[in-house]
Amino acid sequence: MTRTTTGTFHPLDPLGADEFAKAAAVLAREHGVGDGWRFASIELAEPDKAAVSAFDGSGTVPDRRAIVVCFDRGSGDTYKALVSLTGDNVVSWQHIPDVQANFTVDEWEEADAFLRGHPDVIAALAKRGITDMSLVFMDVWTYGDAVTPDKYRGRRLGWSDTWVRSAEGANPYAGPVNGFHCVIDVNRMELLEIEDTFSVERPEVMGEYVPRHIPERIRNASTRPPLKPLDIVQPEGPSFTLEGNKLEWQNWSLRVGFNYREGMTLHAVTYSDNGRVRSIANRMSFAEMAVPYRDTSTDHYRRTAFDIGEWGIGFMTTSLTLGCDCLGEIRYLDAVLHDSHGVPFTIENAICIHEEDNAVLWKHVDHDGAEVRRMRRLTVSTHVTVANYEYLVYWRFYQDGNIECEVRATGIMVVSHFPEGGEHPSGTLVDTRTYAPFHQHFLVARLDLDVDGTENTVYATETEIVPMGPDNPLGLALRQKNTPLRTELEGRQDFDWQSQRAWKVVNDNTTTGLGTAPAYKLVPGGAIPSMFDPASPIFQRTGAIGHTVWVTPNSPDERWPAGEFVNQSKVDHGLPAWTAADRPIENTDVVLWYTFGIHHIPRPEDWPIMPADTVSFWLKPAGFFDRNPALDVAPTPEACDHHHPHHEDSDD
Repeated sequence: MTRTTTGTFHPLDPLGADEFAKAAAVLAREHGVGDGWRFASIELAEPDKAAVSAFDGSGTVPDRRAIVVCFDRGSGDTYKALVSLTGDNVVSWQHIPDVQANFTVDEWEEADAFLRGHPDVIAALAKRGITDMSLVFMDVWTYGDAVTPDKYRGRRLGWSDTWVRSAEGANPYAGPVNGFHCVIDVNRMELLEIEDTFSVERPEVMGEYVPRHIPERIRNASTRPPLKPLDIVQPEGPSFTLEGNKLEWQNWSLRVGFNYREGMTLHAVTYSDNGRVRSIANRMSFAEMAVPYRDTSTDHYRRTAFDIGEWGIGFMTTSLTLGCDCLGEIRYLDAVLHDSHGVPFTIENAICIHEEDNAVLWKHVDHDGAEVRRMRRLTVSTHVTVANYEYLVYWRFYQDGNIECEVRATGIMVVSHFPEGGEHPSGTLVDTRTYAPFHQHFLVARLDLDVDGTENTVYATETEIVPMGPDNPLGLALRQKNTPLRTELEGRQDFDWQSQRAWKVVNDNTTTGLGTAPAYKLVPGGAIPSMFDPASPIFQRTGAIGHTVWVTPNSPDERWPAGEFVNQSKVDHGLPAWTAADRPIENTDVVLWYTFGIHHIPRPEDWPIMPADTVSFWLKPAGFFDRNPALDVAPTPEACDHHHPHHEDSDD
């Protein structure tokens, strides 16, 4: 993401192409990082709140720095550096023993090409009748410690699925080669082992979604009439303004960021309450995504993906297309990242910004007529393709102060074939002798809220039934219980349907016009249980999914809920480890971590391409305003007839 002009620069702006190149050049000069090395990640070392405040107040520009993780392919050693771009020097250089950095897109692509060209792989596939290697795709996955073969420990390991297209351009994920996996040393690009354990006769399946590959009999069977055009037109342009990375709309102000790991990030979210600019969030992002497949079979027991920690969803962000991904009067932001050699590249149209009509905001009809206001919302979105799956992320801002975060999962499910008469106890039949394994998608949102200031307290808010008695003879009464979470162990919270538990971030240091403490409430959605035995080695490396909510004191070193180095990890060095200290979290700068996602029991309707499965959560003002902040939304010009239809003039 580049700065459009020097006048729009802000310290929270993501690194530009020249800055990526400079960080790589400084490390090449001072530590010989070049041939034989890979850059796993280069990202902005974001300035702290005090430095940002100083820039906003007086224009004091903080040192521009980059955090770099790189590794020597020969030795396998991983290093973490802090580079001053302002000073053109390395501030710190640290060897991190016994870890593996995130995989890179370069490695994924190189491993596919390497394996498809390896004579042993070619020969082994030929024995299965697979000879056209142009139709073969080798999809390399990472390892967790528990499933890493002992004889290969210490190496940078990958294991591969093998897929075969039915024709050029056809869906590779419709053609699994069951029981055929390769183990590869990705640093050396060395084939360590071919696991050729079993085979299944390939059934006749319909796994195609591209029109030209869908059988004619299916295309001809369609009775769906064509749609008439639906045009969204804003002849006077959008109602938001975008200057550099600063976005303003309908009392909202925020900054849009981007990095290799989290992808899109949102910063400095404020709301102008009748001219008083009030802070709501300092920083919001997705910090981890864990996708465990719940199938112990040979093909799937290793299949647990940490799409953020092991790969980085920034690297996998895709360009958005007008009329397909985004509709209406669009403004885009590009994203700049780097390859594993430190060379920058641009993802055009990585972030889409537009307004959407969303039906009615508020309405009432009485004897004198009707008052109706249309709801409009500002949507900031980005799309990510992680091999077979797509994740579509939408942050939406509403005129009544609400914030909605929605995630849609689509793409293609992993499938396996099974023999005639065979069973598939851990998956759903989706085609002839073809099943899709049960699996889960866990997302962890990192929400650094600053509600009217930095010092906040998180409250668990629950509804209780008042026992029947003299004061409640009909059993009607409910009461609300608000419990402050004072330490980190208290801040480990789980969703409770019976009590409708939610969580409020409250500023107890000030009051609103009603005399109450301002707050924003996390209204949970998509909360799912982990369904793991606590002793499971899979759960041990992703303990962050063990609770719906965690609360921690804000620390710049605590960014990754499953730990900084997740690839080939054994235990979760993130949230479970941090919160074990049971630090105080009352009336301080806190971070709220929210775990939600999709419990995916596949359906035949999800095949061969999955309609978007949608989950979301909300951040809603709860006593933040004195009244409905959307009272001043204007009626739609010449669109609303306020005449009451039930009171026509008559002679009766």
